[in-house]
Amino acid sequence: MLGVIKNSLFGSVETWPWQVLSKGGKEDVSYEERTCEGGRFATVEVTDKPVDEGLREAMPKVMKYVGGTNDKGIGMGMTVPISFAVFPSDDGSLQKKLKVWFRIPNQFQSNPPVPTDDSVKIEERESITVYSLQFGGYAKEADYVVHAAQLRTALEGTATCRSDVYFCTGYDPPMKPYGRRNEVWLVKA
Repeated sequence: MLGVIKNSLFGSVETWPWQVLSKGGKEDVSYEERTCEGGRFATVEVTDKPVDEGLREAMPKVMKYVGGTNDKGIGMGMTVPISFAVFPSDDGSLQKKLKVWFRIPNQFQSNPPVPTDDSVKIEERESITVYSLQFGGYAKEADYVVHAAQLRTALEGTATCRSDVYFCTGYDPPMKPYGRRNEVWLVKA
C-alpha cells in the first residue's frame, strides 16, 4: 500500500488521451463532447453492493495493482481519470453493481503486468464518444446521479445517449482536499 501512496503523491500522472469534439450548454449546465481513446484497462467488477460501498472494495484492488502488486512487482504510475461504469434503473437510481476502469499507462499498454489478485482483470476497450459534465467536491453516488440527470436534461433534443450505462470519473487522490475534479460521462448512442 505504501507503493500506492508514493505513486499517487510522487509518481507520474498521465492523462487518458481524448479529443474535445464540441462544447455545449443549456441554462447553467456546460458540457463537452469528447472522443476518449481505447486501450488496455485494469478492471474490477463488484455486484450486490451499493455504488459507494462497491467503490470502497474495488478501488484499493486497482490501486494495489498499479502500485506494484503484479507479476513484475513494479509501480506503473497513475492515469487520470479513473472511471467506473454504473448501471441506472428506470427511475434513475443506480443498480447494485459497478465496474472500475483504470487505463494502463502508455508505457505498459503493449505488455501490461499480470495482476496477482484474481479479481483484477486486464481488458481491451474500444474508444468511446461521451458527453462530459464536470463538478467538484468529494463525489458520492447521489452526486453522480444528480449530475447525470442534469446532463441528460441539457442534452434533450440535441443528442442521443445510452440509457443502460454511464461513467463516473475522478481525477484526484483521496488526500486532495480542495479543487477536486469529477465528471459524469454519458455515452453517445
